[in-house]
Amino acid sequence: MENTTIAIDKKVKERMKEFGNKGETYTDIIIKLIESAKERQLHDLLMDETNTISIEEALSNAKKRWQK
Repeated sequence: MENTTIAIDKKVKERMKEFGNKGETYTDIIIKLIESAKERQLHDLLMDETNTISIEEALSNAKKRWQK
């Protein structure tokens, strides 16, 4: 893997260490943070209740719509 250098504030660097374990590189920590952010985004997307209705309401609507 090709390396690059990014500049971050020393305080940010110290805070990043809080997310790492002994022996982990900053690359390891950043990857872990990215994966965590992706999981959170997916969770937020799947749990978003915007434009949703309850199961009871959906069943009631279905019964009205498909009456015999």
